[in-house]
Amino acid sequence: MSIAPLRPIEIRDRGVLVPALIAVPGFRDEGELRRFVGALSGVDAVGVEGRVAKLATRSLKKSTKATAIDLAISMVDLTTLEGADTPGRVSSLCAKAMRPDPADATVTSVAAVCVYPDLVALARSSLGDSPVAVASVATAFPSGRASLEVKLLDVRDAVSAGADEIDMVIDRGAFLAGHWGRVFDEIVAVKAACGAAHLKVILETGELVTYDNVKRASWIAMLAGADFIKTSTGKVGVNATLPVALVMLEAARDFAETTGRVVGVKVAGGIRTTKDALRYLVVVNETAGDAWLDPACFRFGASSLLNDLLMQRRKQRTGAYVRPDEYSGD
Repeated sequence: MSIAPLRPIEIRDRGVLVPALIAVPGFRDEGELRRFVGALSGVDAVGVEGRVAKLATRSLKKSTKATAIDLAISMVDLTTLEGADTPGRVSSLCAKAMRPDPADATVTSVAAVCVYPDLVALARSSLGDSPVAVASVATAFPSGRASLEVKLLDVRDAVSAGADEIDMVIDRGAFLAGHWGRVFDEIVAVKAACGAAHLKVILETGELVTYDNVKRASWIAMLAGADFIKTSTGKVGVNATLPVALVMLEAARDFAETTGRVVGVKVAGGIRTTKDALRYLVVVNETAGDAWLDPACFRFGASSLLNDLLMQRRKQRTGAYVRPDEYSGD
């Protein structure tokens, strides 16, 4: 573990101030990390699910809905992570990211295009000097089963090819076995390898079993230097869910209140409709507040979501639905 002097602080954990010791940038040893993370309060599963169910019933006024749809478009990481990805598909995806609706120049570009490391250079070239970032998965995505040396090489290759953002996946086996120090140290090493690129840490929450584990993994990732914490790879049976997003947003909010550093949250996998996206934005607003209603602090990792957002946007403005095939399938 990295060594740094400890200093007394108070954690604001679910609104309650808890005395603790934290070291910046690291902990004296794994025992300090375990005591710190272990002191976090447990998650009230019934309370979390009940709150999400209540928030999901919120209705938005027409003007608010239109604004929220535009915001959601700007938060999309337009993603293709298939073994059959081709240069042509990535180029088309980049064109769509910059100009989501060719018939309407008022539609904002998305936040990023997310691809495998070997396609980063192509995405970088296709996007040129547009504001759309290039994101790349790395660290033996999606399993995370590789040596640290291989993972770091994966990251460095993507960054050298032009990636602005790296989406790494944690070693869930190490986390579930209680080797939290190993998970922490690996994130620290990957963050260092990112250089100026932002680091999104994928927790793969569908494999973490409990909300308590989601909370602990979120704090470990943030303490280790994550710029974003992300729910999922999109490659497992259970990906992003509203209750998990709420737990992660609470952790990010409390971390910001404790340390003064804002960490973003990205939800990925299974978010396909405008209705889904708007529910997430309501949870963001009610849990973390306005500061997170920005692409710098909240993202959707998605492929099919963008088309539905565009269809609903057109409906809001014209009163008529368009056919899905009016938008590209990329």
